[in-house]
Amino acid sequence: QVRLVESGGGLVQPGGSLRLSCAGSGRTFSSYAMAWYRQAQGKQRELVALIRSGGSTNYADSVKGRFTISRDNAKNSVYLQMNSLKPEDTAVYYCNAGTTTVSGTLVPYLSWGQGTQVTVSS
Repeated sequence: QVRLVESGGGLVQPGGSLRLSCAGSGRTFSSYAMAWYRQAQGKQRELVALIRSGGSTNYADSVKGRFTISRDNAKNSVYLQMNSLKPEDTAVYYCNAGTTTVSGTLVPYLSWGQGTQVTVSS
């Protein structure tokens, strides 16, 4: 079964940091773009960060300078380092793999997993 499993979420105070992990199994994802999305309660899922197979990245304007996406192909994993967290970063975070579009978004390859909850609150 091909799947991606997210982990690393939790409760953090504003200004704090978290590192999310996404582990792949069932196939190798090194030739795919990988991305992190988030969905806040009552809102649509949005693209947060994307990393192509070659390592180039795209970020949503709201997280530029605060979040960093990276990948470890040997571990079949992708990570999201989140610094200077704000209450508006509170959401369920999901990862996916797929192909990129000319506009810099991702066409997801897999069904969405359970995600990992990130709550930023004092």
